[in-house]
Amino acid sequence: MANHILSLEVPTVLNTCVMTVMDTSVYTDLIPVVCETLTITVPGFTSSVELSVNAGFIQNITACDLGLQTTDCNVNYIDIPDGVYIIKYSVSPNDQVYVEYNHLRISKALNKYNKILCGVDVNACDPPFAIKEKLEALRLIFMYLQAAKSKVETCHEPQKGMTLYNYAMKLLNKMDCINC
Repeated sequence: MANHILSLEVPTVLNTCVMTVMDTSVYTDLIPVVCETLTITVPGFTSSVELSVNAGFIQNITACDLGLQTTDCNVNYIDIPDGVYIIKYSVSPNDQVYVEYNHLRISKALNKYNKILCGVDVNACDPPFAIKEKLEALRLIFMYLQAAKSKVETCHEPQKGMTLYNYAMKLLNKMDCINC
């Protein structure tokens, strides 16, 4: 029996105002593709936002699309928060043909990480001990962020992932404060 194989990719982006969602599904020619629906639940919310999309979409989603911003849409853009997003994509019959993902958005954390990394005085030689320590601390923080994404997106353990994310942010904030 022929069927669609639905799939989404949600790449990590550094733009804090946009979340990109791409349809990477494989559609059979034997079944029409109709009623394509993308639903997204924002961290901290219980209801989802429904977006109408077309098969093969690449959607840059803003705070306005998510209902987080209601004024100055397409003029001023506010940041989309980091955290666990529940993203579901379906086609008709929508209650039977769907995929659902947990996505951990870490854009704010990565921007803070990169800002701190910019402040590290690294040269193309073996750095002094203090700089090595800072680089090792940053490497560990980056691994906490990667582990958090894995816990949420692969292991399906969103609470553990958010605990790791929050710890990484605490460490980043501590390092950022030292650079003040």
